[in-house]
Amino acid sequence: MNGASSSEGGPTNLMKESKKPKYTKFTQQELPACKPLLTPGWVMATFMVVGIIFIPIGAVTLLASNSVVEVVHRYDLECLPSTLATQADRVRYIQDSSIDHSCTVTLNIPKRMEPPVYVYYELTNFYQNHRRYVKSRNDQQLRGDSVSSLDACKPLATTPGGQTIVPCGLIAWSLFNDTFLFNPTQAAPNAIGSITVEKTGIAWKSDVTSKFGANVKPQNFPNNDRTGALGWIGGAALDPSKPLKEAEDLIVWMRTAALPNFRKLWGKINQQLEANQTITVRISNVYNTYTFKGSKKLVLSTTSWLGGKNSFLGIAYLTVGLICMFLALVFFLIHLKNPRPLGDTSYLSWNRKSAASNSRS
Repeated sequence: MNGASSSEGGPTNLMKESKKPKYTKFTQQELPACKPLLTPGWVMATFMVVGIIFIPIGAVTLLASNSVVEVVHRYDLECLPSTLATQADRVRYIQDSSIDHSCTVTLNIPKRMEPPVYVYYELTNFYQNHRRYVKSRNDQQLRGDSVSSLDACKPLATTPGGQTIVPCGLIAWSLFNDTFLFNPTQAAPNAIGSITVEKTGIAWKSDVTSKFGANVKPQNFPNNDRTGALGWIGGAALDPSKPLKEAEDLIVWMRTAALPNFRKLWGKINQQLEANQTITVRISNVYNTYTFKGSKKLVLSTTSWLGGKNSFLGIAYLTVGLICMFLALVFFLIHLKNPRPLGDTSYLSWNRKSAASNSRS
């Protein structure tokens, strides 16, 4: 029977053979492969090519950044009485709605600024990227769709009387509300005429068309009372007769920043500002950044073909390019001093040992 089982054991052998993988060059790792040889020439040429490409790109990028004219003025401390030395005093001052919080600052234009000149406000130490803050909104409500739940907006989903707030949530509630009036009196020397700041076209077109409804209007939204139950941070009021689609200040603010220090567009000036001219700005300083020790700045800026002023990209390209050129020079000098022929068998360990023994004998 053993003989019969061995002679009739074909199925066992077939089963073993069926487990054998199909032979292909891919499964057997026999595909043609190319492994570059890093010869001194290739290494030097690679570093040199990278340097030749990166250095001009960095120079052009840096020149574009330097062509941007920017005026930055911090006003949060300048717009406070000098007697307010402590943080607690400053918070009490900014929350007192009976006080006129306006102040006047002067901006000097260092170079000619071609239109459009963009007006930004800059905040520091404001963490709009906090998870609870980012989620405190309802996109269905903003678009005018049917709202399933307002839990994400709590505790600013409804008023104390139970009425729904539109738009709800922390982001809308903390809307920036400082205002800037340019050259109200033209009293400063070399002051230019009145400046009109356009407030339209400052939000992303995609946000305006797809994220905010044309028929959604503010309801039960906090007013400018900085001491009220819903308005203690000083968030701006919204016009109840104006659809959210047209409230571009709100749309800009609702696009939260990724970092704690950020700028947001406030308006555009479509006229030329000449060098050495003076701009007087009357600021309504009511937004409370003193609670979290943040600062506020007013920024005027032009743009280049690369956007705003940012030297990091140009410096990064120049740095990498110069390092590559330096390394190419170092490898060239090493190769020049100690050349090593490619594939020289005399450098093998056993050949070096035999050469050493022959020299001793």
